[in-house]
Amino acid sequence: MHRGWGAYLKHDEKQPKPKVDRALLKRVLGYATGYRLELVVVVVTIVIISGLSLLPPLLMRGLIDRAIPDEDLTLVTWLGLGMIAVPLINGAVGVAQRWASASMGEGIIFDLRRQLFTHLQGMSLGFFTNTKTGELMSRLNSDVVGAQQAVTSTFVTLAANIFTVVATLVVMLKLEWRLTLLSLLILPLFIVASRKVGGRLRIIRREQMESNANMNSVMQETLSVSGALLVKLFGRATHEDDRFTEYAGEVRDLGVRQATIGRWFFMALGVVSAIGTALVFWLGAYLVINGGLTIGTIVALSAYLGSLYGPLSALSTARVEFTTSLVSFERVFEVLDMPVDVAEADD
Repeated sequence: MHRGWGAYLKHDEKQPKPKVDRALLKRVLGYATGYRLELVVVVVTIVIISGLSLLPPLLMRGLIDRAIPDEDLTLVTWLGLGMIAVPLINGAVGVAQRWASASMGEGIIFDLRRQLFTHLQGMSLGFFTNTKTGELMSRLNSDVVGAQQAVTSTFVTLAANIFTVVATLVVMLKLEWRLTLLSLLILPLFIVASRKVGGRLRIIRREQMESNANMNSVMQETLSVSGALLVKLFGRATHEDDRFTEYAGEVRDLGVRQATIGRWFFMALGVVSAIGTALVFWLGAYLVINGGLTIGTIVALSAYLGSLYGPLSALSTARVEFTTSLVSFERVFEVLDMPVDVAEADD
C-alpha cells in the first residue's frame, strides 16, 4: 500500500539515504559533458595558474643566492620584473577560468531546472494535492543552486589543488628531498581530520536542507491567500506559529552546529600546518648552519610549504564541501527519479 505522494519528498529514519557511490558521481559529471569547451578551458587554465604559482619561490631563491651575492643589478631587475609578471598573467588567466566555470555552472542550473520543471509538469493532480509546495520550491531553487556550486566551485577547486600539490612536491623534491619528506609526515593528519568532519557535516547539511524545506512549506501554506483564510477561519494561528517556530529553530541550531564544527576543523588544519612548518624550519636551519643548504633554498622551500599546506588544507575542505554539496544533487535526483504515474494511496 502506497503511503502517498509526500513520501517521495519526505525522509524519515526508515527510508534509506542516497549513497555517494560511483553511479551518483557518474550521473553528476554527466551534466558537464554538454559544456566541453568550458570544461577544456577550465582544465587548461588550472594547469597554467598552478604552473605559474611555482615560479615566485624560485625567483626569490635566485635573488638571494645569486643576484645579491654577485651584485648583479641586471639579474635583480629581471627577477623583479618576473615577480610582477607572474601575478599579472595569473590574473588574466583567472578571468578566463572564471568565465568558463560560470558559464558551465549557469548552464547546469538551467538544465536541472528545466528537467525538474518538465518532470513536475507531467505529474498528476494527486501529486500536487499531497505534496507541499514549499518543498518543491526548495528543490527548484536552493538544491539546484547547491548542485551548481558543487560543479563550478568544489570540483574546480579540487582539481586545481590536486595539480598544485603534485607540482609543488616535484619541485620541492628536486630542491631538497629530506625537507620534502619531513613535510609529508603530517599528511595523515590532514586525511584523518577530513574523514572525521566530512561525514558529520554531510549529515548536518542534509538535515539543514530538509528543515529549510519544512519551514518554506509552512510559509507557503499559511501566507498565501487561501492558506491565510483557512488559518483565520479555523483559528489555527497559534498552531501554525508553533510549527514555524519549531522548523526555524531547527534551521538555526543546525546552522550553529555546522559553523562550530567547521571552525574546529579549520583550527585543527592550522595547527597541523604549523607543526609541519616548524619541523621543516628546524631541519632546514640545521642544514644551513652545517653548509648543506643555501639560505635561498630554505626561503624557497618555506614559500613552497604555503603552496603545499594551503592546497592540502583546501583539499581537506574540498572533500567536506564535496560530500555536502552532493546532497544537493541527491535531492534533485530524488525528484527526477519519481515515477510520473504512482498509484494513489488506498486509504
